[in-house]
Amino acid sequence: MTTPQTGRRPSGLVVGSLVAISFGTVFVLVNSGGLAAPWPLVIRVAGILVAALLVVALLRVGRRAPAVVTGGPAAGFMDRRYWIIVAIEVVALFGGLNVINRVLDRPALAVAWVAVVVGVHFFGLGWIWRMPRFHWLGVVMTVLGLAGFLVHALGGGADAVALVAGVGSGAALYATVALALRDVVATTR
Repeated sequence: MTTPQTGRRPSGLVVGSLVAISFGTVFVLVNSGGLAAPWPLVIRVAGILVAALLVVALLRVGRRAPAVVTGGPAAGFMDRRYWIIVAIEVVALFGGLNVINRVLDRPALAVAWVAVVVGVHFFGLGWIWRMPRFHWLGVVMTVLGLAGFLVHALGGGADAVALVAGVGSGAALYATVALALRDVVATTR
């Protein structure tokens, strides 16, 4: 994710990390509400604190390590392949949610489906952006989503599914940002 030879950060690190922190926070805040007190408050405060610390660390790293400038073709969010992956993700996400909520009448599984679809989309992003860490994030989020389905199949309630698939996915996104920042700091020393 970093360029060890130059000690520079990837050009998309700041934007990508802000997106991951934002979605991680949404996963944590939305999916911790069904737990017994005091856990929703504890998890939400911890999630917001982690997000704030990651943003501060990201800003510090962004100032210290200059971005890699590439002279190649359009990349990042301007890459056509990115938009193809996003389009497939949207169709899978909303198509699957429609089936889960309207056909199967199992709204507790919605967050598990979201985790699976978002996890799978990271495989495509990791490939087009040549970021192996996204493959690991894809594995973790997909497994968390599948674990949410398993929890439900074994009799777990919506709160347990949300904790595993939702809060777990938020933690995975936070961890990915933390690891990326650690790598940049390690290469700039």
